[in-house]
Amino acid sequence: MIDWQDKLSSVVQELKPSGIRQFFDIVATRKDCISLGVGEPDFVSPQVVIDHSIQALRDGYTHYTGNAGLLSLRREVSRYLEKEYGLSYNPEKEILITVGVSQGVDLAFRAILNAGDGVLYPEPCYVSYDPMIRLAAGVPQLVHATAENDFSLKARNIAEKVDAHGARSKALFLNYPSNPTGASIGKDELLNIAKLAEEKNLIVISDEIYGELSYEEKHIPFPTLPGMKERTLLLGGFSKAFAMTGWRIGYACGDENLIKAMTKIHQYSMLCAPTLAQIAAEAALKYALGERDKMRDEYRLRRDLIVKGFNDMGLKCFMPQGAFYVFPDIRGAGRTSMDFAKELLEAQNVAVVPGTAFGASGEGFIRCSYATARREIEAALTKIAAFVKG
Repeated sequence: MIDWQDKLSSVVQELKPSGIRQFFDIVATRKDCISLGVGEPDFVSPQVVIDHSIQALRDGYTHYTGNAGLLSLRREVSRYLEKEYGLSYNPEKEILITVGVSQGVDLAFRAILNAGDGVLYPEPCYVSYDPMIRLAAGVPQLVHATAENDFSLKARNIAEKVDAHGARSKALFLNYPSNPTGASIGKDELLNIAKLAEEKNLIVISDEIYGELSYEEKHIPFPTLPGMKERTLLLGGFSKAFAMTGWRIGYACGDENLIKAMTKIHQYSMLCAPTLAQIAAEAALKYALGERDKMRDEYRLRRDLIVKGFNDMGLKCFMPQGAFYVFPDIRGAGRTSMDFAKELLEAQNVAVVPGTAFGASGEGFIRCSYATARREIEAALTKIAAFVKG
C-alpha cells in the first residue's frame, strides 16, 4: 500500500483549509439560516450578459480561444480602463484574460518568485494569499493593517516588514478595497506606498477586484500613481461589480515581459479562460455598465444600514469605503471570534465569518457580507442584537 501522507507535497500538507469553507460546511447543514457569510452578490448576472452567452452557444462558440484570451475582449478591457481611470495598456501584449482574479494571483506569484523570495502582504486578508505565496516557494511577509487605522494599510507598517524572516522582499501585494474589511487606501497613503515601492525596488501586485465598488471616493488604481505603471501588475475582474462569480473570468494588466511570463504558465496549466465567460465579460463591458452602477448604489444603501445596525447594538463598526463587507468589533462580547460565530449560529441561526478566517489579526472581529437583500440584513441585525443582549 502507498502511504499517501508520505507521498504528498510537504508544502501542501502544511496548508490549512480555508477558514471560510470550514465554517460554511457547518452552515450548510442548517435550515432557514440567514447568511451574512459568503462574499457573493445576491444579484443574477445582467440579462444582457446572459443573452449574449446563450446566443454565442447557438452560434457555435464552443471552442478554445488563444492563450491570452479573445483579442476583442482584451481590447474592450483596454478601452474600459482607459475610459474609467486613464490607464493605457496594449491589448496585444500587456493584457491576459484569466480564470478569475484568483488565477491571476497564482500566475503572478509563479512568474516572479524564486525559492525564498519574500512577498509583503496585508492582514487581515483574503484566505488564499498566504497559501499561494507558499505554493510558489515564496516567503510570506505579513503586514498588519490595524483596527486603530480602520484597517487601512500604511506605508510605515510595510516598511517595518521589508526583508522580514530573513528573506529579501521582492514584491508587495495589495488588495483594496479590502476583503474582509472593506477598507481602502487614500491617495496620500498610496503615494507613500508608491515611494516605498520605488525605494525598495518592489514589484507591486494589486488585486483591485472591488475597485468599481467604491462609494464616497472614486477608486485610484495603483498603476495610475507616478512611476508605478511599469512596476505594477493590475488584477481585475467581473465577479463582484458585475455579479459574475460563477463565470470565473478576470484579467491581468502589466509590463509585456511579465504578461508573457504569466501566459507561459497559463498555456500549460489552463490553456485559456472559458470561451463563453470571455464573451459574457465582453458583453458586460459593452452593455452592462448601467447595471453595475445600480448594483453599487444598492450596496451603498445596504452598507449604511448594516453599519448603523452594528453600532446601535454596541458593536463598533467603522464605515467601509468599498467592497461589500463590514468587520465589526466583538471584543467586548467576551468571546473569541470563532465562539461568537458558532454560538450566534446555534442561538439565532445567523451565519457570519470569524475574523480569524482572515488571519490571526482578525481575532476579536467578524466579517459580515451585505451582498444580500436588505430585508435579510434587517432580520439578521435583529437576531444578532438579541444574541449580544443575551
